[in-house]
Amino acid sequence: MTQETANPSARKTELLEAAYRYALEHGLAHLSLRPLAAAIGSSPRVLVFLFGNKEGLVRAVLGRARVDELTMLSRVEKTGDPAVTGLVTAVEHLWSWLAAAEHRQLLKLWAETYTSSLVDPQGVWGGFAAATVHDWLAVLGAWQPPSERDSPQGAARRTLALAVLRGALLDLLATGDAERTTAAIHHQLAILRQTETTAI
Repeated sequence: MTQETANPSARKTELLEAAYRYALEHGLAHLSLRPLAAAIGSSPRVLVFLFGNKEGLVRAVLGRARVDELTMLSRVEKTGDPAVTGLVTAVEHLWSWLAAAEHRQLLKLWAETYTSSLVDPQGVWGGFAAATVHDWLAVLGAWQPPSERDSPQGAARRTLALAVLRGALLDLLATGDAERTTAAIHHQLAILRQTETTAI
């Protein structure tokens, strides 16, 4: 690790934040250094100097996006009464955040990167999809009672909860229909609540 990597310059940090805001608006799939540099008040030469190349810049932007994702997940972990556990509570908190209109651009970037990671696993996006699955499963697992969390059934239930959340999120991003997707989540929560009650 170089000194520059360990202690990035203020200018590098400033340009990374600007590039991240640009990516939120324009995406990453067709990112070109020249229009990006013009939009954020820099030059392709400076960006290459600071980030190595275009792939280095994209990796840095993806890292910055993951910081926001992990921050969101950590807030979900800390939300609510510590005495309240269960996947129902976790899914309620996660969906409330995911469905908020102000998070739409970040989540579109997440969806683009997730898909790119699957299509080109050896590319700059490689590993992103798997990492985000593990991150979300860990948060869901933290809400499960230990006896459930550590069982095969518990792993299957949080995997199902994640699948429902991810499916509803992709639907919401595609259609903008928050009312219908939220109703679907609430329907699934009713089923999940019944299984939690049965398991007690």
